Amino acid sequence: MIVVGLTGGIGSGKSTVAALLVERGAVLIDADEAAREVVKPGRPAYAKLVERFGAGVVAPDGNLDRSAMAAIVFGDPESMADLNAIVHPEVRAEIANRLASLSGSEHVVVLDIPLLVEHGGQDPYGLAGVIVVDAPLDLVLERLVKRRQMDRSDAEARIATQASRPERMARADFVITNTGTLEELEEMVGRAWAWIEHLAAHAAGDEGHSAG
Repeated sequence: MIVVGLTGGIGSGKSTVAALLVERGAVLIDADEAAREVVKPGRPAYAKLVERFGAGVVAPDGNLDRSAMAAIVFGDPESMADLNAIVHPEVRAEIANRLASLSGSEHVVVLDIPLLVEHGGQDPYGLAGVIVVDAPLDLVLERLVKRRQMDRSDAEARIATQASRPERMARADFVITNTGTLEELEEMVGRAWAWIEHLAAHAAGDEGHSAG
């Protein structure tokens, strides 16, 4: 098994890249999906969040009201820090469990972590490399405003909370520049897949030498 990180800012097209990698045979572990899983009722993070932020973050159906939570923490560093302190350890544990279930296989695992660069620190997942999906700021803003119908000031505020392009590039082992057509993106993903296969072959060779 080989594990590759995938990241990129909002509006970069990272989700499309993830889907194209899955089409080529990758197993996807989505950190955002794991984050939704760990805050479901009955999970430890759910109770901690309700205790910290109050009943106002509980939706009528009993699930966590993500919009209400976002309204509380966005722009409030202390609340955001408390949220992260509760959720991030649970997400890391969830991802580690999913990786463990695949251990010993020959899968290519793509670990989609939107805030991989922002979190910094040590790599707890044993990533063989990191793919960064990149696009210029003006193009990202255009996508957010036209495709997602976001207010421009809201889009700029979201971007401002993320790592800068240079910070992401410094973490990249392979960059997918998403500025053109879907066909062009598919071609770039094909190159990324070839790069991943090269990493996998190299890792298999190292294991063979170790066994010998």
